[in-house]
Amino acid sequence: MKIFSSDEIRAITEYTLREQGITQSTFVENIGENLAMEIITGIIPGHRIVIFAGPDLNGAYALATARFLCQQGIRPDVYLFNVGGKRLTDLCLELRDRLVEACGADVLTEITGMQFSMPDLQDDVTVIDGLFGTERCSPLSGGYQSIVRHINDVAPRVISIDVPSGLLVDAVDSLLSRNIIHATITLAIGLPRAAFFLKENAELLGAWKIIPADFSRRAMEKAPWRYRMIEQADIHNLLPRRSLFESKADSGDAIIFAGSHGMLGAAVLAARAALRGGCGKVTVHGPRCGFFVLQSAVPCALYETDPGDLAINSIVLKRNYDAVAIGPGMGTADATIDALDQFLKVANANSRPVVLDADALNCIAIRPDLLNHVPVMSVLTPHVGEFDKIFGRQPSSNARLLKAIDVACRRHIIIVLKGHFTAIVRPDGKVYFNPTGTPALATAGTGDVLTGLLVSLIARGLKPELAALVAPYIHGLAGEMAAEVHGTYGVTAQDVADNIGKAIKLVMDNEQKI
Repeated sequence: MKIFSSDEIRAITEYTLREQGITQSTFVENIGENLAMEIITGIIPGHRIVIFAGPDLNGAYALATARFLCQQGIRPDVYLFNVGGKRLTDLCLELRDRLVEACGADVLTEITGMQFSMPDLQDDVTVIDGLFGTERCSPLSGGYQSIVRHINDVAPRVISIDVPSGLLVDAVDSLLSRNIIHATITLAIGLPRAAFFLKENAELLGAWKIIPADFSRRAMEKAPWRYRMIEQADIHNLLPRRSLFESKADSGDAIIFAGSHGMLGAAVLAARAALRGGCGKVTVHGPRCGFFVLQSAVPCALYETDPGDLAINSIVLKRNYDAVAIGPGMGTADATIDALDQFLKVANANSRPVVLDADALNCIAIRPDLLNHVPVMSVLTPHVGEFDKIFGRQPSSNARLLKAIDVACRRHIIIVLKGHFTAIVRPDGKVYFNPTGTPALATAGTGDVLTGLLVSLIARGLKPELAALVAPYIHGLAGEMAAEVHGTYGVTAQDVADNIGKAIKLVMDNEQKI
């Protein structure tokens, strides 16, 4: 699913109106009906509905929603802000008059003066926030700022239309959260916004859901985009299938350089995930101390013993593997960093992409010149802390994402920036947000599982840029499945690895849901 800027959405809407031969008011009313139906399905018995409508597009959506709520027997109190008496757009004027005609004048309070007494929002109240949406391009100020702060202070249940009022979706830094509505639920119109996937905005958005809008498919296909949300259909189509006559020799041959004394579990988890991901042959290269651990814990994997007793001292390929991953639990000993340095120089000279995670990234942070030898189209999988160690501390999620885009483009690599909505940043500057996952994944070892799955998919034949889309989606889905059994607190990384096969099967089998 493509994610567009506010300007692009306006252009798509205008194209849609021309293509369908309808007026903007008809388009807005159709969305208002969808919004009303969604609100009704989640309405809390006994709650009063108070609607705040602004003078522009979002106010029009709110007025249309109010009329459909009235027609369904739910009578809201609507406050329409028309300060000065001449602020309403023609669209708002039209929908205001339709609301009054259908539901009576007593449903509406129109604020035209500078003084405004806030209604009682205590106790059993649901506020519908329709003040401002994506049409707003500057922070709230004056009276609107006071209204938003009052709503946040009283803290009723709030349903925001499109975006919480005050959230500028195309400029997400340097905003004071107290000047932005803190929604319980955000009902996004037609499409999500890039700002929805950033950590700082989670408390503002609450739970968010996309409300259908009949945008022109042709317009959306033609419109430029930078951001996209991965969908199940994408993964269903990308997952490699096994033929009836396929053998392990046809299913990929991967090697994972992982493990050190006290960190062998990371190697176990990565190997287990690689096997669950369908790789035909998986080899773990680790220190001597890991031999019996790996052979006992993951008997289906091969173990290649490093000359080092406690840590990896040599990273050399003894045969032509289909995919290489380096890092889980590897440690950052000097000899290990030297070995990684030598390997990257050879791999770079041969233009051989690799997967770099965990301690491979920590090694780069200690010796930054290693980054200059990372082969093009390699996949780096940092979490926030690892990213900032390598590329400098970032003031916000948005700044970090922009930095990742810059690095991926300049170095022609793929960055899988892990988080609740993992961002897959590609060398062409495109960003894909992964929607699957659960807080249950916030436990040690789940990153090692992702690395194993990623190298498995590359070994199975997916290009690195495609495997980087599939692996986080399946990994997140496996985490969700594990949480259904063990709960959010009880999931371990091993549970996630063990659910990878089931997650892949679910996506492959659920073609009818796509």
